[in-house]
Amino acid sequence: MCLMPGCPGCQQAPPPQTLTASSASRVQRSEFSFCRDRLPLTLLYSGVMVIGLPANLLTLFLNWMQVRRKNVLAVYLWGLSLCDLTYLGTLPVWADYVGRGHIWQWSSFACKVTGFIFFTNMYISIFLLCCISYDRYTAVVHSLEVRGLRHRRHALLVLVVIVFVVAIVHSPVFIMKEGAAEGLKRCFEPSQSSAMVAGFNYARFTFGFLLPLVLLVFTNQRVLASKRRVRLLVVAVVLLFLVCFTPYHLILLARAISFHLDSSDCEFMYTPYTISLGLATVNSAVNPILYVLASKNIRKDLWQGLAQLCGQENAGVPSSSSQNQVQQSIKS
Repeated sequence: MCLMPGCPGCQQAPPPQTLTASSASRVQRSEFSFCRDRLPLTLLYSGVMVIGLPANLLTLFLNWMQVRRKNVLAVYLWGLSLCDLTYLGTLPVWADYVGRGHIWQWSSFACKVTGFIFFTNMYISIFLLCCISYDRYTAVVHSLEVRGLRHRRHALLVLVVIVFVVAIVHSPVFIMKEGAAEGLKRCFEPSQSSAMVAGFNYARFTFGFLLPLVLLVFTNQRVLASKRRVRLLVVAVVLLFLVCFTPYHLILLARAISFHLDSSDCEFMYTPYTISLGLATVNSAVNPILYVLASKNIRKDLWQGLAQLCGQENAGVPSSSSQNQVQQSIKS
């Protein structure tokens, strides 16, 4: 039996008068974790919101301009910005939840919708990052073979398929006990409640993290071998993926394994779990800077727009020496 508050799917803790000394101690440690992590997580969510919202709004508009010019890769980048904006819209809810000591004040349906948006955003983002890296790889390494084969409508079709498949796969979120917030007033806290959840975690680790990581490393390594001038960007792409998504998926794997080991205490996962969720949110704020503003075409649109906004329609784009600091990441 798991006595951790917010461990949905496990049996609820017995009344205080029937708790053993060790069980009561675990409950007290869990409640202490909620209070201890409240300020750092609230600050993190707030910081991601402050940076990510304007950055994604800007890049959503700039990418749409590139999509209209039939830029293939801009389709994936536009989808990534829209996906991140959708998730950023839930951050005030998460920040309020954490600020209240992990007390969910809304309905279970609201909890499930918020969790659904979080999970689908994470994996849509991961798969779109794979599409971005693979498209850049084919455009750089196999430019002659794919000439005339890359079309905007194909990228749009891939984008729609990714969104549809990820949404269908995560639809069970609406029937999971972790989203039933009426009882313990917790919303999707860590648990290892069933064989189905364990299998779901194995699948997310394998298909939602491990295979995309292999693809990212392979494609970016090949791009680096062909264009060494983009070394910094290539390293940053892989490093961002590792920092943002590795901790969360290692926790998923640990939860799945602990189910088979018949672990009776999931409290030890709480602090790593909250840290991993916080790191995953950082991806939404950094994506626009790393993937979009590093594009020469979009930087040119941005500078021209700023020049017009300042009444300097005749102002030129920044010098080539400054632009060479961040190499082109999008091939039209």
